[in-house]
Amino acid sequence: MTGATSEGAMSAKQNGLGYSRIEQYGVIGDLHTAALVGVDGSIDWLCFPHFDSPSVFAAILDYRRGGHFRISAASNNAVHRQLYVPDTNVLVTRFQAPDGVGEVQDCMPIETDEYGREAETHKLIRIVKAVRGTVVFDLECRPAFDYARTPHAAAEVPDGVLFTSSGADGTRLALLGNVPLQIDGDAARARFVLDEGQWAVFELQYVEDGRPEVRLASPEATRALTERTIDYWQRWLRRSTYRGRWREIVHRSALTLKMLTYAPTGAIVASPTMGLPEELGGERNWDYRYTWLRDAAFTLYGLMRIGFMDEAARFMDWLSARCEEAGEAGALQIMYGIDGRHELEESVLDHLEGYCGSRPVRLGNGAYGQLQLDIYGEVLDAVYLYDKYGSPIGYDLWKQLVRLLDTLCTSWRQPDEGIWEVRGGRRHFVYSKMMCWVAFDRALRMADKRGLPAPRARWRETQSAIYEEVMQQGWNPQLKSFVQYYGSDCLDASNLLMPMVKFVSPTDPRMVQTLARTREALVSDSLVYRYAPERAASDGLMGREGTFSMCTYWLVEALSRAGDVREARLTFDKMLTYGNHLGLYSEEIGPSGESLGNFPQAFTHLALISAAYNLDRLLDTAGRGQLAAASQRRMAE
Repeated sequence: MTGATSEGAMSAKQNGLGYSRIEQYGVIGDLHTAALVGVDGSIDWLCFPHFDSPSVFAAILDYRRGGHFRISAASNNAVHRQLYVPDTNVLVTRFQAPDGVGEVQDCMPIETDEYGREAETHKLIRIVKAVRGTVVFDLECRPAFDYARTPHAAAEVPDGVLFTSSGADGTRLALLGNVPLQIDGDAARARFVLDEGQWAVFELQYVEDGRPEVRLASPEATRALTERTIDYWQRWLRRSTYRGRWREIVHRSALTLKMLTYAPTGAIVASPTMGLPEELGGERNWDYRYTWLRDAAFTLYGLMRIGFMDEAARFMDWLSARCEEAGEAGALQIMYGIDGRHELEESVLDHLEGYCGSRPVRLGNGAYGQLQLDIYGEVLDAVYLYDKYGSPIGYDLWKQLVRLLDTLCTSWRQPDEGIWEVRGGRRHFVYSKMMCWVAFDRALRMADKRGLPAPRARWRETQSAIYEEVMQQGWNPQLKSFVQYYGSDCLDASNLLMPMVKFVSPTDPRMVQTLARTREALVSDSLVYRYAPERAASDGLMGREGTFSMCTYWLVEALSRAGDVREARLTFDKMLTYGNHLGLYSEEIGPSGESLGNFPQAFTHLALISAAYNLDRLLDTAGRGQLAAASQRRMAE
C-alpha cells in the first residue's frame, strides 16, 4: 500500500481551540454524501444520508457540541499518518505507538445493481487493525442530530447501539461492531486491545424508516464489502485517458470530483462542507453543498479531457433539466440543490460557535436568488463542449437555449452581482459581460456547424455590441488593464479567463498588459487573490480572505497560453505544495499557508485538471520545438 502521508502529535488539535487544521482531514464518500476524517481518527463532519442532509457529526463547526466519531490509539505518544489505498477513496489512518502500530481503514461502501448503477447503502465502515505489536484503541461515538439542534437517546441493540433523534423525523443511526460497546449518556464508548494481526469491524448505518431491526453482517462480509468498494474505485479510475505529467495529482483530483458527485442526478456539489471560513474568526462562511451552474463548463471540460464521458453525460442531463425548467421566461438560477430543487433559503445556526470561533454558521445559501449573468455563458460553453466532444444535443434542448438567449439579448445590459456573489450591490462586472459574449459565440458556433434554426443576425449584433462595450468600458487606459467593473480601477483575477474562453488572444497587447498588472497587484509568490478587498467593489462583508486556489490555476493557464511556459510550470509546481498530505485542496490558502474555506473544493480540483492538461500539452510542444531547433543547429554546423 502506497500513498501520501501526514505526521502529527497525538492530538491534531494544534491550534489550542479544539479544532484540527482544515488540511488535516481526509475525505471518504459513497456518491451520496461524504465524511471528513481527521489524522487523529475522528470523523468530525458527516451529513447523512445525502450531501445536503442535516449533519450527524459537526465537530469541525463546534468541537464541544457538534458531535464526532473517533477511533484512535490510546497512547499519548502515537504519531499519525494518513493515506489513501492507491487509486481509491478508501482512507487509512495509521497510529504509530510505542508498543505497536495500528490502522483504521475508513470506507463508505458503494454497491452497484445488476445494471452497474450505484445503489444507496448509507453505511460507513471502520476496520481497525493491529499491524505490529499490541495496540490499545479508544472509541467514542457521539452523534449530534440536525446540526446539533436535536437531542437523542442511545439504546442497546444486539450488535451495538442505536441512536434515535427526538426530532419529528425520528432519525436513527446504528453503530454496530464485533467489539462490545458501552452506553455513556447519549454516547457510545469502548476501549479494546488488538494484538498483531487481529482486527475489529464497526459499521455506522443510517436506519431507514420501517426497518425495525438492524444487525451487523459478519465481519468477513463487511471486509468483503470494503474490498468491493476498493475494486470499484480502481476500476473507475482505469478509464482515465490522462497519461501526462502530474498523473498522480490529476487522478486524485478526478477521484475527488467523482466522490463529490450525487449519483441519483449526476450533479456535483461545490464542496461537501458548510461554514468553513475564508478568514479565521470572520463572517465569510458559506454553505457549499449545492451545484453551481458556473461550474458547468469547467466540469464538462475537465471530465471529458481525461476520458470520463459517462460522468460528463450525467452532469449534462442534470444541466439540461435545469434549462428546461427555465420555461418561457428564459431565466436560470445560479445554483440548485443536488436534486434540482430551487429553494435554498439561508439561515444562521446561532448555537454553533463556528470553526475556531468563525461566526455566523450559515445553513442554505441566499445567493441562489442573485442575478449573475455570467452563468449563461458558462451554460452555453458547457453545452457547446458536450455537443462537440460528447454527443450532439437534441432539438428540445436547443429550443430552450434559444429562449434563454432571446432573454439575454436585452438582459445582458443589466448590472448584476457577478462571479464573486457580492452582497454590496450590483455593478456592471466585466466578467459577467464577457461571459454573455461567450453565450452568443458558442450558440452561433453550434448553429452554424449543425445548421440549427436560430436568429443569427440578432445574436451577432448583440455579440458585437457586448464586445465593443467591454473593450471601451471594461478597459482602464490609465491602468492599462481590464478591470473588475465599468469605470473602476480595481483588478480582478476572473479577467485571466479572457483568453481561455477565446474572448481575446493570449498575446493581445491588452491581455498581456492585464496579465502583467494582475501579477503585480494580486499575486503573492504565485498565489492569486481574486481581487484586492480594500480596492474592489464593496462586497457587503467585513474582513479579508486568503488567496483563491482556482485563481492560481487560472494564472497558470494564462501564463502558458501567453507563451511563458517556464513561469507557468513554476507557478503550477508551487501551487501543488499547498495541497494537503493527500493531494486535497480547499477553496483558499491563508497567510500562513493554511487551508481556508470549504474543503475539498470541486472548482479548485477542476481548475487543477484543466491547468495540468494544457500545461502538459504545451510543455510537450515546447520540447518538440527545442529538439527541432537543436537538430537544425547541428545540421547547420
